[in-house]
Amino acid sequence: MNTRTPARRILRTIGAGAAALLALSACSSSSGDTTTGTSGPPELSGTVTVFAAASLKEGFEELGARFERRHPGTEVTFNFGGSDSLAAGIVNGAPADVFAAASPRTMAVVTDRDGTAGPPVTFVRNQLQIATLPGNPHRISSLEDLTGPDLKVVLCDEEVPCGAAARKALDAAGLELEPVSYEQDVKGALTKVELKEADAAVVYRTDVRAAGDKVEGVDFPESADAVNEYPIALLEDAPHARAGKAFIALVRSAEGRKVLTGAGFLEP
Repeated sequence: MNTRTPARRILRTIGAGAAALLALSACSSSSGDTTTGTSGPPELSGTVTVFAAASLKEGFEELGARFERRHPGTEVTFNFGGSDSLAAGIVNGAPADVFAAASPRTMAVVTDRDGTAGPPVTFVRNQLQIATLPGNPHRISSLEDLTGPDLKVVLCDEEVPCGAAARKALDAAGLELEPVSYEQDVKGALTKVELKEADAAVVYRTDVRAAGDKVEGVDFPESADAVNEYPIALLEDAPHARAGKAFIALVRSAEGRKVLTGAGFLEP
């Protein structure tokens, strides 16, 4: 009897110690779940404000919808327009998280100011086309055809990337062209043709594709001399920097590239 009693006490002590350890472990695990919720990063939330070149509208709206579905606590709002106007707005303090421009020159307006934006990265490229009326009734087949006296042609303003690219292409062809109007962004130039207020416009191939059967696109060789690179950057004072970074990551991902090349953009 006496030899068994210490053994029983030892077993009881071990059992009590094990139970205490299990209880402590459970408390620790419960405490960890309360603090962090999950072992992964915290969920994204808030409104991501993206300033983007007008030519990105269709592709970015699709990516914005996908982003919101993937991150239910977020919303993506866009300000589309001429890259120069958007850059000026950012420099003057317009609140935004992400800037996607249609040219490195326009992006530099923002990044050249200390503390305004992080390092930009090129994510797609874009090439020009001539947009004509459906069926191409004037039989336009080249840039030179746009110089005909009876044609009403629209260009983007040369301060806007699509206008600067058109000027490069015209210079490469050795041509001078007097448009009936200069528009502040590529959508404005294309709309003139869609409304039959102009016979043709020099715009991006992505915009011709987005317009569907409202216009017809004509390729021209000089467009190869005026391909625009599109950079994207997170703004330094982004109100929702984490969500902004995640949106940029989606844009640059294989999924984002597939959406954008499907809209007619070229690989970076």
